[in-house]
Amino acid sequence: MNFPVFDLHCDTALALLGEDLCRAGSLLKNDGHIDLERSKKLPGYAQCFACFTTPLEQLPEDTTIEQLFEREMVTVLREVERNPELISLAYSAKEVKDNLEEGKMSAILTIEGPAGFGFDPALLEDLYKIGFRITTLGWNEKNVLCGSHITGGGLTDLGREYVLEAQRLGMVIDVSHLSDEGFWDIMEITNAPVIASHSNSRSVWNVSRNLTDEMFQAICQTGGVAGLNMYADFLGEKPTLDTACDHIIHWMELDGQKHIALGGDLDGCDVLPANFAGVQDYPKLAEKLLERGLSHREVYDIFWNNGLGVIEKCCL
Repeated sequence: MNFPVFDLHCDTALALLGEDLCRAGSLLKNDGHIDLERSKKLPGYAQCFACFTTPLEQLPEDTTIEQLFEREMVTVLREVERNPELISLAYSAKEVKDNLEEGKMSAILTIEGPAGFGFDPALLEDLYKIGFRITTLGWNEKNVLCGSHITGGGLTDLGREYVLEAQRLGMVIDVSHLSDEGFWDIMEITNAPVIASHSNSRSVWNVSRNLTDEMFQAICQTGGVAGLNMYADFLGEKPTLDTACDHIIHWMELDGQKHIALGGDLDGCDVLPANFAGVQDYPKLAEKLLERGLSHREVYDIFWNNGLGVIEKCCL
């Protein structure tokens, strides 16, 4: 059974830059995890493209973080413009739905780490106008907004300002990579649905990047979602598609069926589960979920409705 795919997170923008950061290529066709030649075979596809600001020591020579962020953004916009018959930039859930009806895929811009614009909440409005609809507060390092799942530490005053300004604009807050303290700080002040775009269950696989049951339930209470991350390190030891299903089924048992989505982290990880090589293999995950007892409607919600629903609730 083939389902449309709404994926909340990938690092394809960075991958397409090449320059020893990742592999180069075009969005139409490349040797990574995502390209249009493969994804157009799905019955529908909406992809959130993260503009990721890598740590300074990993930057190419003579490239600043600000330049990297801008180049990733320009790369996504350029690749969409080059393939107008296949994909369009979407600013709203309505545009995603319209694209689906027209047989076109959708691209949504997101922020993974605000270092690329100096962590400045005042710049979020301009970025929203460009098309950014989701933002994390950081990556794996501590910054002026918050601590990470590695460093620990909660939100700063500037971090609180950043969250509230993003939500005022209609930009979705993504808690992936946050410390536990930072997560709960956000839960205290949020006035809109919150997501963990690419995070799994800590009860199934105990790593700090994953969500505790209490965190997942708190996300549910905001009306948000958690996106299943296909990176092997966050799924389990020598994971298979059954392992990925284990995370989803655990969340289902927490009455989270309307709050589970996809966030594959494709092109942002080097090891995927067995028998899963990229976007073309999402139908295999759907089949496995059906085999494990989920209904057609439940799988459809996970693959499409739940992720799209957050954009519909939040993005003006």
